[in-house]
Amino acid sequence: MFRENCSACHGENAAGREKLGPPLVHRIYEPGHHGDGAFFLAVQQGVRAHHWPFGNMPPVAGVPHNDVENIIVYVRRLQQANGIN
Repeated sequence: MFRENCSACHGENAAGREKLGPPLVHRIYEPGHHGDGAFFLAVQQGVRAHHWPFGNMPPVAGVPHNDVENIIVYVRRLQQANGIN
């Protein structure tokens, strides 16, 4: 699900893509700073650029709520594997 909906901008394994999108495996996105709700809102409403120089993130249409939940679990597991808790 991540590959289909997110990796074009956020890269394989959420490592980011130069000039396209930030890494989600980064301390800025740790749960205490960007909770799961922030990820849900980003998918639903998009995000104005504020941490990175990649420009605004548009909403991601057509991703069911359950799929977003699973994507968040995947990102959180990647973060934990990289010492981001």
